[in-house]
Amino acid sequence: MFIDQKNRKVYFTRRQMLKGAGAAAGALAAGSVLRESLKTLGQLADPNPAHAATFYKGADISWSQQMVANGYFFKNASGQGTSGNNDAQINYLLSILKSYGVNAIRLRTWVNPSSDPVNGNCDQAETVHMAFLCKEMGMAVDIDFHFSDTWADAGHQVIPAAWASLSFSQCESALGTYVFNFMKALQSVGVTPTWVQLGNEENSGICHPTGTLSKPSQMTGLIMAGYNNVKAVFSSAQCIIHLAQPQNSSGVTNMLNAYQENGGKWDVTGFSSYAQGGNVPGIVTAMQGFQNQYGKPVMQVETGGPVSNSSETASSLTAFVQGVRNFGGLGVFYWEPEVYSPFDSYGSGAWETTGEPDTTIMNAFEAA
Repeated sequence: MFIDQKNRKVYFTRRQMLKGAGAAAGALAAGSVLRESLKTLGQLADPNPAHAATFYKGADISWSQQMVANGYFFKNASGQGTSGNNDAQINYLLSILKSYGVNAIRLRTWVNPSSDPVNGNCDQAETVHMAFLCKEMGMAVDIDFHFSDTWADAGHQVIPAAWASLSFSQCESALGTYVFNFMKALQSVGVTPTWVQLGNEENSGICHPTGTLSKPSQMTGLIMAGYNNVKAVFSSAQCIIHLAQPQNSSGVTNMLNAYQENGGKWDVTGFSSYAQGGNVPGIVTAMQGFQNQYGKPVMQVETGGPVSNSSETASSLTAFVQGVRNFGGLGVFYWEPEVYSPFDSYGSGAWETTGEPDTTIMNAFEAA
């Protein structure tokens, strides 16, 4: 089965359903008068109505399966590890993260990746299995499609090798089929993703050169092939458009406007920002502005900071969590907190080389 662009369906977003539900609340208008009177008298706290019902503190742990496959391990803050196979190690990591208030996991996935532990793997089979482990631990799952064989980001959007010679319509069909089969694989193991990212840091489009921003109708067609096939299997899954650098207004609006003007649909706007210290408030304000402008809830799907400067990273993380929560955003995800050297030289995880969490960062995440 494949849902192509000629068979687009109408789906109600969470925002639309909430608006519909709001109409029924009119009968309670009289009660609001009393409530406002009590507020004036200081007798009733004024909860922020913009707050999401569930605020998500998430972590992208896509490297973890290859870490344990290559002999790395995870300990809790007391230095206690666990025995058992790779799944047991992943489950232990998930339990540690849950102890710090993490309730959602993000998993990147590549189309036909290499076997390199750091820059490969994360194919469909591995990602589906990881999603199953996360679901069994009671975590919400975010599937992050890069639509590439390797890293896709603000500066790189390389089309998968298997799609490179295809025409636009053939690529659209291939992407849709790929997403549909991936969703069915998740369904077969009992996983319903809470979110599905239709690209990673896609400010310039996806699958270059076919879906570049300079070809907005084709860019939109490819992304919508993903959207329609997610919804064909999981109508409740929230589809995310993920953008980098929210401080760069034109870089965000150029993509979203082009996508919207060509009939593009999405449910959540996701952002990456690794800002630290005094730069955080401006990023929070920018994300809030895009939430207001496009009428889509915002989620910060990537953040992090140097583990070598854990105090500033912790305070910046706290500022992001509190800021996003206060304007009604859905959540904040830490990018690869579990990674530690020498698996990779990336220095913005939240784990020590001993295999234990950096408690300054992780305690701040829990407390925020």
